[in-house]
Amino acid sequence: MRVLLALSITFCSIAWYPIDLSSDREKMVRGKVSLPKKKRNKKQVALTFDACERYHPSYFDFRILNYLLEKKIPSTFFISGKFLERNNLMVKSLSYYSFIEVENHSYSHEILKDKSEEYLHKDIMRNSRLIEKVTRRKPRFFRFPGGLYDKKALEMVGYLGLKTVHWSFESGDPDKEMTAEKLIRHVLKQVKDGSVLIFHINRRGWHTGEALPAIVYHLKARGYEFVLLKDLRKIPYVR
Repeated sequence: MRVLLALSITFCSIAWYPIDLSSDREKMVRGKVSLPKKKRNKKQVALTFDACERYHPSYFDFRILNYLLEKKIPSTFFISGKFLERNNLMVKSLSYYSFIEVENHSYSHEILKDKSEEYLHKDIMRNSRLIEKVTRRKPRFFRFPGGLYDKKALEMVGYLGLKTVHWSFESGDPDKEMTAEKLIRHVLKQVKDGSVLIFHINRRGWHTGEALPAIVYHLKARGYEFVLLKDLRKIPYVR
């Protein structure tokens, strides 16, 4: 009896309050209740720079580097091993910036097409280990010198745990005839959402230092945001 009495008291103490949704429905029909708008993603562009050396000593172009650091513009550097060895203290200091990433551009900066598997493995791994030693980060991306490769080389890059990424279109900045004005017009004409831009920061991009501030300014004005390559929504891997 005590148990039944307790149960009856419990049920009697519950009050039911009907919820009238008609008013909300009417507001939605009449357009008075606004549904949350879907957030549109900003247009993205990845700024990448090749820093390489083969026959002659090469160093950073500080017109470019100082601008990137001052404005804190996310940038991805594809660095070859010989360049890294010559500029290791600078690369080490760059590794402390969260908006800079250092990736593999081979050790020798030789064309890796028609090379033996042994050569490919040694060259690519040598630079990966060097990058990790200097920056304390393992590279995740690889860019072939000259963008030239064959099936064997591409498979070796994947075997070594790297993803190959080149560029959306050539900037043409190693050409001395590509003036700052031409470079600006060319890039702004070709760029689109998700583009991977390529320039040179080893003093072989003759007018890049002059053109870069204008390129960045106009792209931001068009609604683009600069991101690291790893943060690009759709990374254009070479497969």
